[in-house]
Amino acid sequence: MSDVQLVEVDSGETGMRLDRWFRAHYPTLGHGALQKLLRTGQVRVDGGRVKANARLEAGQRVRVPPMRAPGNSRKPVAARTSLSEQDATFIQELVIYRDRHVLAINKPAGLAVQGGTKTSRHVDGLLDGLIFDADERPRLVHRLDKDTSGVLLLARDRATASALGDEMKSREARKTYWALVNGVPSPQRGELNLPLIKKGGAQSERVQVAEEDEEGAKHALTRYAVIEPAGSKLCWAALWPMTGRTHQLRVHMAAIGHPVVGDGKYGGAEAHPGGEIEARLYLHARKIEISNPSGKGMLKITAELPDHMRKTWGLFGFDPDLDDELGEEEF
Repeated sequence: MSDVQLVEVDSGETGMRLDRWFRAHYPTLGHGALQKLLRTGQVRVDGGRVKANARLEAGQRVRVPPMRAPGNSRKPVAARTSLSEQDATFIQELVIYRDRHVLAINKPAGLAVQGGTKTSRHVDGLLDGLIFDADERPRLVHRLDKDTSGVLLLARDRATASALGDEMKSREARKTYWALVNGVPSPQRGELNLPLIKKGGAQSERVQVAEEDEEGAKHALTRYAVIEPAGSKLCWAALWPMTGRTHQLRVHMAAIGHPVVGDGKYGGAEAHPGGEIEARLYLHARKIEISNPSGKGMLKITAELPDHMRKTWGLFGFDPDLDDELGEEEF
């Protein structure tokens, strides 16, 4: 048996729930046992009684009563990877930015971000391969559709994940998408303020523009601009989601008659022009700009186009390496 410990909360654990803190530091202590310790006052924070869902702050001291080894280990359990060398190499080769707070990968089209029905291979399941010199596996702070490629941001510690999550929710982060769309929108710059709603069952769920005042509808705002047309049938467009609804960009563009090329789900036959253009989704998360977690200004991360889009850009004479500064502030 060990003595009572007063364990100080680390700066990287700010905002962490008490029960999750115990799960990280004392993995052999079950949920029921922790609840009993809390009810009897044997676990306290800064001397006061607390509940399992209490949020911790850096510098607070958690009273940990005597527990049988190995549950009294102070050191968090390191993530154990069961990844094959092939999988670890695969995910590491996708990294396009890395510092002590943040990682970013250029997610390929076709790779899901998280698992689901019939989805066994996904980014979340490969994150152990991106631990590098950190004490824990990185955390997802936003999502991309399975068939959308581009910048996917990861936080390397809990505090950064919390800060970036708040920034994403407040829409302070700036996301720029590049797309090939059917036709040429008129006007060539504009806003799409169209509420969205999910309909259909779990196996056939679709997002669609909601009727006025329809129950369950969610506000959705997209800004767009034509960067360069390819005649009158197709164009290269920049899209800025000002809200983060499921399939928002795809539904909004289809709603104004200019679906993203390759998006048969929302664009139907118009989304498949054929010819030398591959039957794949032409939507790419080109750039993300966030407050630098190091406190030094803004962090801008850019992802190169995937092969199928780069090939098509070459076909139309578009510059796939354009460092565009076209932004929402111009609206």
